[in-house]
Amino acid sequence: MSFELLSCLLTLFVLAGIGTPIGYSILLASLMYLGVAGLDVALAGEKILQGFYKSTILLAVPLFIVAANIMNAGSITDRLLNFCVAAVGRFKGGLGHVNVVASLIFSGMSGSAVADAAGIGKIIIEMMTKDGRYSRGYAAAITAASATIGPIIPPSIPMVLYALVSKASIGSLFLAGILPGLIMGVVLMAMNYYLAGKRNFALEEPIPLRELPAKTANAFPALLMPAILLYGIYGGVTTPTEAAAVAAFYALLLAAFFYRALSFRGLYQVFVDSARSSAAVGVVIGGAFILNFIVIQEQIPQSISALLEGSDVSPIVFLILVNLLILALGCVLDATTIILVIVPLFIPTCEALGIDLVHFGVLVVVNSMIGLITPPYGILLFVINAVTDIPLREIISEIWAFLAVLIFALVIMMLMPDLVLWLPRMFGYQG
Repeated sequence: MSFELLSCLLTLFVLAGIGTPIGYSILLASLMYLGVAGLDVALAGEKILQGFYKSTILLAVPLFIVAANIMNAGSITDRLLNFCVAAVGRFKGGLGHVNVVASLIFSGMSGSAVADAAGIGKIIIEMMTKDGRYSRGYAAAITAASATIGPIIPPSIPMVLYALVSKASIGSLFLAGILPGLIMGVVLMAMNYYLAGKRNFALEEPIPLRELPAKTANAFPALLMPAILLYGIYGGVTTPTEAAAVAAFYALLLAAFFYRALSFRGLYQVFVDSARSSAAVGVVIGGAFILNFIVIQEQIPQSISALLEGSDVSPIVFLILVNLLILALGCVLDATTIILVIVPLFIPTCEALGIDLVHFGVLVVVNSMIGLITPPYGILLFVINAVTDIPLREIISEIWAFLAVLIFALVIMMLMPDLVLWLPRMFGYQG
């Protein structure tokens, strides 16, 4: 390791360790590298500008954020929850199932785990804890666990970022995420059913089936969004970035005109919140552009490839090692940083070993989402804590069962690539 790279890493870890936001930590560490290496510090600005100007797909990120915030502000989440309660609330562990199914549906609109947790989280937790039907920790834990599905089923902001660093087809990534997302939902519902029986959680009063058509019709326009997105991309009507714009515009039409639940003041607040969230992501992306330049300068990907080729590692062993690394990193780093900074190191090796980049991308995103609920960092645990005031110790004590079944689902996806790639191949993907 060169002295310049060592200086960069030490700066990064020290700044992150004292609580500096990760985006600023990466930027300052990169500037340290350029200064110590005697390179022009203006290279930092040049790499950021080049990265953003050449990556029009990044416009999809703020547009999906806007769409998610409009959904939250426009009472659309309430209508979706009413539909979910009518559909699955009658079974054992009913509101737990509602929690998971609501996340499955909302994931087709937001593309963000944090938006899912913040949007549906407070409402569904209040429903679950009313009259002591579920403990606070359990309600918060299953809400955090189900929110991880958000970026797996399309649209998906992390998959947009992965497509940026890997050049994989974003349309194929979106399709490849559907079955894994459903698998995650099934294993969470199975664990919820088991725990509901073991702890004898109270049953909900079932909503008459005759009311289900009316509640479905009320939620149907919102349920159409994932279909519109996928048809736009795979029908050749829109690019992924244009599809994100369509999603934001469609959410606005629904909230403001169809449901009449969004005022001008509410829309202004949506734009303010979206700008803040987009700026936070943008700082991390900008830092990643410079850090990726440093990685190339130090020839780190080539070194990793040479090391693995010399040790004759099989593709499955490589996937296991990388997934273990990402699981460990997920305890301390956010998903955006892992995808933009760590994952590009392994792309050349994946290509050399014949690992499909779409399959690898789904594994990376699923793994990164599991990291969002992995103590001690687990950003979703902090989000739920912030919106509900439920102590972290109560949430962490209940999260382990759901964490275990999600890791089990990840192992299935890793060992069965055909399961992940089945839908993209149905639509002509050649991988």
